[in-house]
Amino acid sequence: MINFKETVSVTIILFSIIDIIGSIPVIIDLKKKSGTIQSGKATIVAGIIMIAFLFLGESILRLFGIDVHSFAIAGAIIILLIGFEMILGITLFKHEQADASTTSIVPIAFPLIAGAGTMTTIVSLRAEFQVINILLGIAINLALVYLVLKSCVWLENKIGSGGFIIIRKVMGIILIAIAIKLIKTNLVFP
Repeated sequence: MINFKETVSVTIILFSIIDIIGSIPVIIDLKKKSGTIQSGKATIVAGIIMIAFLFLGESILRLFGIDVHSFAIAGAIIILLIGFEMILGITLFKHEQADASTTSIVPIAFPLIAGAGTMTTIVSLRAEFQVINILLGIAINLALVYLVLKSCVWLENKIGSGGFIIIRKVMGIILIAIAIKLIKTNLVFP
């Protein structure tokens, strides 16, 4: 059943994790190096990765003998670290470089949009939200990602580097709060 509050929560959580606004300087730099970024292709590939992990993530976890609550806590720790990265301006997670012919897929679709943090978050969200609301949150974020990829140069001119820094810090605080909530919700003692 579609729940507006759950959909909004999922959308905000994924938006914070994906951090497409904070990634605009990286995207612009990649666009300068490769000459072009295929916004549609990057969005579709990222969507396929996210939806596949939404439905197959738990099966993969079972294969390794990991329960959803443990994975949700692990995901919350990653979200917490990403939040600290955003607030403190440090880099804990390294992004690998790709050649210009695959820039739309690597590193934009994966890992910039649908990276480890996003996939961990999606499985963590399954422990707390209904699948339909997660799918809606993913779809809304993919639409936003597509719009940002299409208009990243325009956004850079309008928001400016100071605006990006403020947005990134606010999203970092939101992520830390979300991580703490996920840990509290999934902490189960036998």
